[in-house]
Amino acid sequence: MPVLDHLTKPQQDLRNGEIPMAAAFHNVPVLLVEDEPDMAAEVSEELTKLGYHVRVAETEAEALAAARSHPAALMIVDRMLKGRDSLPMIEILRKESIKMPVLVVSALASVDERIRGLKAGGDDYLIKPFDMGELAARIEALLRRSNDSRAAVLQVGPLRIDLIERSAMRGERLLDLLPTEFKLLEYLMRRPGQVITRTMLLEDVWHYRNMPQTNLVDVHIGKLRRKLDMAGDTPLIRSVRRSGFMLHVGD
Repeated sequence: MPVLDHLTKPQQDLRNGEIPMAAAFHNVPVLLVEDEPDMAAEVSEELTKLGYHVRVAETEAEALAAARSHPAALMIVDRMLKGRDSLPMIEILRKESIKMPVLVVSALASVDERIRGLKAGGDDYLIKPFDMGELAARIEALLRRSNDSRAAVLQVGPLRIDLIERSAMRGERLLDLLPTEFKLLEYLMRRPGQVITRTMLLEDVWHYRNMPQTNLVDVHIGKLRRKLDMAGDTPLIRSVRRSGFMLHVGD
């Protein structure tokens, strides 16, 4: 199946992560990378009904060509394409500074596989089989998050941070955060509901590589928790056994 259609939006803006938000997500360009024709047709039809402008690629080569020449607002990528893992393709896009959000869909459901998908450059990871309603909700969340990355204020549940004033609040309570704690909270707020490993935090917040065994992350998470959660508050940062942490603001 060839790559379909062309974008009418300024392509450079999309390459840099600019997402058109007028009329909700109407006519937002989505690149669907899927090698199973029936699945591609079903997903494309459902997203088109919701107002998205869907293009389809069935190979890595088509997907790379489309992402480079006609950048979309978001890419949905099947983890396995023609029997090959698509994660190296995502890594190529990230190395080329193509910043569109990427939603990986896969039947590989273990925590380790999900972490691999996120570390390769995926922004979210959806397990097959999935409900079309959940797919649509995750797409909307990714598009909102992409816009939030350029916003001065970030709001997730009861948490609110001002990236210019460098202030943070839980509800009406001002949080007295040190600079590293603020960076850590911002990182978690940009990835609510996702498992965040200690390695991810060491590399992305502290910019450490090949760090020997250390409790640095756990110490700072503990300090941040004590500032976020007062007596009677619902704990917001959850520990995920043998994996890391998750910012949980839902029910």
